Amino acid sequence: MPFLPFIRTVRKNIYGIIILLPAFLYLAGFSLIILFTVTQMAFTYAGTEKIFFPALQNFVKLAQSPEFRSALLRTILFTVAGTPLELLIGMAAAFLVVKKFKGRGVIRSIFILPLAIPAIVTAIILYILFDFPGGHINEIIMGRHAFFPCQFVEYPVDWRGSAFSALAVSLAGKLWRDMPISMLIILAGLQSIEKDQTEAAATLGASSFHIFFKITIPLLSPAIATVLVLRSIELWKEFIFPYILAGSYPLLSTLIERAYHEWRSPNEASAIAVVLLVLIITCTMCIYYMLAYLKKRLVRI
Repeated sequence: MPFLPFIRTVRKNIYGIIILLPAFLYLAGFSLIILFTVTQMAFTYAGTEKIFFPALQNFVKLAQSPEFRSALLRTILFTVAGTPLELLIGMAAAFLVVKKFKGRGVIRSIFILPLAIPAIVTAIILYILFDFPGGHINEIIMGRHAFFPCQFVEYPVDWRGSAFSALAVSLAGKLWRDMPISMLIILAGLQSIEKDQTEAAATLGASSFHIFFKITIPLLSPAIATVLVLRSIELWKEFIFPYILAGSYPLLSTLIERAYHEWRSPNEASAIAVVLLVLIITCTMCIYYMLAYLKKRLVRI
């Protein structure tokens, strides 16, 4: 019987399945309803005389819109820059606290602290710090702060006056806010690696460099893949930090809000959401294929 192992697995985990089934049906049902509604609206075009469905006019209008093209480019750069930074910062923090030392529990608690602060609170704090012209950062770099008398610039910097600086501040806030998640995932992967493997490699004469790239990184690949996928999805759809700190330079996520409220076009907002969903799916697939290739290459080296 081909279904016999599946039936045995279901019987073995029947209690957990019964407990989780209502939550699964609730989430799956609402997700499908939202996905169906957004897709239907994205492919519906309200003409002057009648409504067309299915139609691609909403996507054509977006492709011809300079604002959409700029938001798309900014979103790609924001995600491409932020995803590896999320991984590197999380790995650095995880390698720092994985070793046993006095006060490790306090350091771990400090690293997890950003999760206790709501994202909107963090964004507003950054808004105040980088305000123009009288923000605290400008006060410090102009030498006006009592504890930092050194002057680095003569005039205040308009941190939200350009797309680069505004999105850089937004990305810095996002990295600080989400660093504990990446750290905890990588930390779990590090703690699952048996010490016998690294000790045996060191006994056989392997250097720290070879142990890191031939043993640690390949064994960490599931955790790395999880971080890259989750963080890239979060960065693609990030709303709070760009909306508050870089409102004049929208990403796709904030452009959806602008299309719905300012343009008064729910159909175009839905089309942007569909484009964002396609980008997320494509990026996720690319990450998995890239990591699978790199894992094979590292094992061969």
